[in-house]
Amino acid sequence: MRIFDAHRLLGPVPGDDVPSADVAGLLAELDHLGVDGAAVTPSEGLYGDPAYQQPAPAADERLVSVPVILPAVAGAGWPDDPGVVVAHAPAMVRACPVRHRFALTGPVALRWWHELAAARIPVALDAGETGLDRVHALAAAVPGLRILVLSPGYRSLRELAELVAEHPGVHVETGTLVAAGAIEWLARQAGAHRLVFGTGAPVWDDAGPRFQLDHLRLPAADVELIAAGSFDALTARVTT
Repeated sequence: MRIFDAHRLLGPVPGDDVPSADVAGLLAELDHLGVDGAAVTPSEGLYGDPAYQQPAPAADERLVSVPVILPAVAGAGWPDDPGVVVAHAPAMVRACPVRHRFALTGPVALRWWHELAAARIPVALDAGETGLDRVHALAAAVPGLRILVLSPGYRSLRELAELVAEHPGVHVETGTLVAAGAIEWLARQAGAHRLVFGTGAPVWDDAGPRFQLDHLRLPAADVELIAAGSFDALTARVTT
């Protein structure tokens, strides 16, 4: 079974007692856990200024780069225009409306989201930072936008079930759904194709979610979707 971690950080994490992940260390950890690849976000773009970060090919073929964007008026964010993001065609982007202080559903950001939706580029949003109510508002405003909700708590299962039932483009990362039977319950509510394996390492634990993946009480086809298939579908482009 192919396993892909949809949520990893690369680089130092300021103010946190976790080891800094470089490419070699990250790949060694993936090998240790039996994970085939990962989507990685540079920590300097996440915790600092996204303007210091430029989209670039991943340092290893097993890694997929997820740049951080700041959708704001030209000169106040990075990049200056959503067309730059579309031209680079990343598999996914990350946005932090609270940390980087922009209106997730403001008029400027909405223009960006519509352009990314048309290009079929999904956006990852942290549940704790953004809030599920804001995710709901964005999904309602831009129905074509595909969204990956990162690091949701298991106490939010009812809200998550309502969110994915209402918005077909919303997907949920599983790494922090640590309650017994939580992933199985959400899979029955929403379908395994809406659930994406990810860990959030090194900020969040990666061994626990990896162990949990091996012990899900779900049909093998559903586990394969969660392990990698759902992320593949989430980030797929339509070609004509």
